[in-house]
Amino acid sequence: MQRPEPRTAAPGWSGATPAQGTVLPPSAGPLPPYGAPAPAAGYPSPPQTGGEPPHRAAPAEAAPPSPAPGPSGPAPGPSGPSAEPDGPGHPLLAKSPQAPAQQAPAPQPAPEGADPGFVPVPGDGGPRPAAAPHAAAPHAAPTHAAAPGGHGPVPPGGHGPGPVPHGAWQQYDPWSAPLQGGPAAPPPGPRNRRGLLAVGAVALALLAGGVGGGVGAYVERYGGINDIKLPQAADDAGGRRPDSVAGIAQAALPGVVTLHVRGNAEQGTGTGFVLDRQGHILTNNHVVEPAGTGGDISVTFSGGQTAKAKVVGQDGGYDLAVVQVEGVTGLRPLPLGNSDSVRVGDPVVAIGAPFDLANTVTSGIISAKQRPITAGGEKGDGSDVSYVDALQTDAPINPGNSGGPLVDAKARVIGINSAIRAADTGSGSESGGQGGSIGLGFAIPINQAKRVAEELINTGRATHPVIGVTLEMEYAGDGARVSEHSKGGKQPVAPGGPGAKAGIRAGDVITEVDGAPVHSGEELIVKIRSHRPGDTLLLTLQRDGKQRSVRLTLGSSTAG
Repeated sequence: MQRPEPRTAAPGWSGATPAQGTVLPPSAGPLPPYGAPAPAAGYPSPPQTGGEPPHRAAPAEAAPPSPAPGPSGPAPGPSGPSAEPDGPGHPLLAKSPQAPAQQAPAPQPAPEGADPGFVPVPGDGGPRPAAAPHAAAPHAAPTHAAAPGGHGPVPPGGHGPGPVPHGAWQQYDPWSAPLQGGPAAPPPGPRNRRGLLAVGAVALALLAGGVGGGVGAYVERYGGINDIKLPQAADDAGGRRPDSVAGIAQAALPGVVTLHVRGNAEQGTGTGFVLDRQGHILTNNHVVEPAGTGGDISVTFSGGQTAKAKVVGQDGGYDLAVVQVEGVTGLRPLPLGNSDSVRVGDPVVAIGAPFDLANTVTSGIISAKQRPITAGGEKGDGSDVSYVDALQTDAPINPGNSGGPLVDAKARVIGINSAIRAADTGSGSESGGQGGSIGLGFAIPINQAKRVAEELINTGRATHPVIGVTLEMEYAGDGARVSEHSKGGKQPVAPGGPGAKAGIRAGDVITEVDGAPVHSGEELIVKIRSHRPGDTLLLTLQRDGKQRSVRLTLGSSTAG
């Protein structure tokens, strides 16, 4: 291959450049690496992929210029020998002595004598404006590249004589291959890589934390994969039958209240239930008795609302009392049943606040009827003794249940829980504390309680049925004997009273009331108080060893 002849540079030109429109011959091998002397400062080397390097094809119709006379050999540059081709068939590119090769990504200032009016941008093959223009200095003997195809050296102008380009085109290099897609971005430096690694690490940590938290929550709630899981029934959101214990409790609880009573010397807790929408509440007399005349009674409803209450009326002989709350709306009175219709074995539910545990529900059956029960007697004069022809139940009743309702399968009140029989502890304690339930509970029949409650609400006092005789309570025989002697100035049979009208005499022993046997004086009182004043009774009695039957109409008394 023939070396290009050196030519004298035209004014305003720096370095040898092929003319525009020159036809390039097919390349026989890769271009020399751009690490060798390069035609312009700051140009990146074109990528080499093992094949022929890319070349910019010049238009075919461009005519080669006539070679200009000049020296027969290339002029050596200031930095050493001129560039040599890497192999046959490659044209030589003369290195401009004014632009030493550099491998910096950013443009560098041109050396002295070069035209810095435009600085080439890597990869686009074209000029770019520089910061400040400088005058280009002519050079003595720049070398020129050989024209492709063996046409000899190419003058700087490319098309023969003409105006000499200057300024921006002094460092224009059409032989540089622009990168695909425009200027190449500088490769990321170590700092950028460290930032990407940090962001990736944070994202990975957040992802791992989220996954770990989700797995931990699942394990905490449902257990591990190999944990033992016991079978369990699904949630039963359905309702209950109205006659079940749950159904009865649901219907009755809104009408049950808890009473807290405080007096000058005593305090206690009991239960009651709502009678009407006027705020009347029925309970036991012994529940409100500690309040006396200046005490405090607080009522708490099943929903948690509280209200102050006052005593409307009370009676120690029946052990019943009515209190009233005012200014309370949404009251739920409980329906009243019929205690005469109750049969032994009927299911019942007791509701109360045993030991101040409000809204406690227990269940059982009616164990017996017409149990003669006496309670009280702490005063010593008998004024606080109550006589009850009670319903017996095995539904657990404890201290605090007093005054609460005993309801049937239709949530109707059939009795007022009033007394229990506790097992003897043998401790000899005199603290007055009550024992727990042993399955012997007693309730005042609602038929009797209803009559007394109505009288207490309407008049403030309750009437008691009487037969007008004085009984000998110490009699140890079977039956109730009428006293033979006057007591406290009272005759054994009150003149003109119900007993005298029926023909009862002192010393008679009453053995039956309406055919039911009577075994003591307490039982006779219980039987009589289970009726209303004005009711007629058939009494069987023994007189002088003979049995007699008499009819008696009950009288009335307001003595408690």
